[in-house]
Amino acid sequence: MPSEIFNDQFDVIVIGAGINGAGIARDAAMRGLKVLLLDKGDIGSGTSSWSTRLIHGGLRYLEYGELGLVRESLRERECLMKIAPHLVRPLRILVPMYKHGQRGVWKIRAGMIAYDVLSLGKSLPHHRMLTVSETLQQAPGLNRKDLLGAAVYFDAQVEYAERLVLENALSAVEHGATVITYARVDKFQIQDGKVCGVEFTRLQSPPSNVQRLNSGVQDEMSRGEEGGLAPALTPTPQGSSPIIREGSDVEHHSASAPIVINAAGPWIDQVLGANGQDSSRRIGGTKGSHLIVAPFGGAPENTIYVEAETDRRPFFIIPWNGNYLIGTTDIRYDADPDHVRIEAEEIEYLLRETNRVIPNAQLTRAQILYTYSGVRPLPFVTEKDEQSITRKHFIRASQHLDNLFSIVGGKLTTYRSLAEETVDLIFKRLGRSKPACTTIQAALPGAVARRRAAGLCELPEATSHRLARIYGTRSSEVAQLISDDPSLNKVFDQETGAIAAEVVFAFKHELAQTLSDCLLRRTMVGLNSTCGLKAVDAAASIAQKHLGWSASRVAQETGAYRMEISGRFRR
Repeated sequence: MPSEIFNDQFDVIVIGAGINGAGIARDAAMRGLKVLLLDKGDIGSGTSSWSTRLIHGGLRYLEYGELGLVRESLRERECLMKIAPHLVRPLRILVPMYKHGQRGVWKIRAGMIAYDVLSLGKSLPHHRMLTVSETLQQAPGLNRKDLLGAAVYFDAQVEYAERLVLENALSAVEHGATVITYARVDKFQIQDGKVCGVEFTRLQSPPSNVQRLNSGVQDEMSRGEEGGLAPALTPTPQGSSPIIREGSDVEHHSASAPIVINAAGPWIDQVLGANGQDSSRRIGGTKGSHLIVAPFGGAPENTIYVEAETDRRPFFIIPWNGNYLIGTTDIRYDADPDHVRIEAEEIEYLLRETNRVIPNAQLTRAQILYTYSGVRPLPFVTEKDEQSITRKHFIRASQHLDNLFSIVGGKLTTYRSLAEETVDLIFKRLGRSKPACTTIQAALPGAVARRRAAGLCELPEATSHRLARIYGTRSSEVAQLISDDPSLNKVFDQETGAIAAEVVFAFKHELAQTLSDCLLRRTMVGLNSTCGLKAVDAAASIAQKHLGWSASRVAQETGAYRMEISGRFRR
């Protein structure tokens, strides 16, 4: 039987700490609800980490007449640039037009005008149409054959989508939510045909050097010197979440709430099926894959959005994190999302199309730094082609169990409005009047104005710039650690300039449980050109010295990280 670890009744339990789940938890907590957020992996470790990292209105959605979605996306883009300016920044995009393209000059011009009309009142500039010579001045490396010119427009980029998810979770915690990672939901608790809670299995958490997830929750998971999470980790082929095996160092728990929100993304049907709910499909996901390459011959200064010759699907070539991100593909995917990976055909497709658009690139597989793939949690349809499946979100009620709802679809850009709609529904089901939603203007933690503490050390300009880019105003909290212990100012990754204080900060203040959490979704070192492999030992040594890790735990964590990278990022 599961053991009760919570004395209080929750108002809502959210399954899945991706962008939708974290956004729902934040909004609900800010409106005074008692929230429990669970995830079988880390915060933002699933689909939210595998996007093209854009906050965009969806120019392509105009082709399918989804004006409402474009309008909503453009409104939310504007909102995110205001509440998270350290993470979401304007992105200039060049759309080359070629003679034999499916989307001709007039079609592209009409799309740009419609985009501008739907963007009225927004802060980003309107589009411009460029001549051939103007286009080549801005992107000299473009293929000149049959080039007719280009359009230039603006959207936005979230360079580190992982941190956008994290800051939503941190804000939820600040407002009283409880967040538990590495917690797999095993069963719904049911009474009189209604959901009344969940039972879940949790990997034993690291020892007491890790900050408690919520001041109202006792950390009953720590046992012995190791308290090790790593020994129970067995990465899946993609490594997106651990496999919890019977006999591992786990604990079984339950929590009660009258409302359960299934925000597990492409795992929604798995959660429902494993818990005896109807087997009808809600998710008909498509796979999107990306290549990361170093700067190359003819590489553009700005983002290129261009139609592929093979299938006429537009794809991006984006300056990102000091390298280039190329993608994405859009392929039906019916297998386990934990096992998604790029296929050889996708690699060849992206390389071939990039080399066609930028002839001097001459990219080969050998120049790929790494790749990543994810599954879009789109609604299940049988006949539409992949590109035309709607990107709208839907809140689906269970057919057999009252007060259980699943979030189908959605995207990074519109997570906040999805969360607002979901929390409005929660209040309705609880029979309580709903307070006003404030997330449309309430800044995320890294954008909140903070008073600089007296006596903080002065950091080198490069370090200050890096910290501001990743942590925003919370960089002063990282600097405070250095003031308390100057040895934490040491750089442990030369490529990114990451410093030791960031490792300590990840575990003490940002809910990290493992070295993978720290490198891949907190410090972002794991997304450098070597996937953090040159920094993993140094990071573990910092944790050993400053967080009390034993030699055994260091070996376990570094081994688990290398295993995850070998399965997760492929060439």
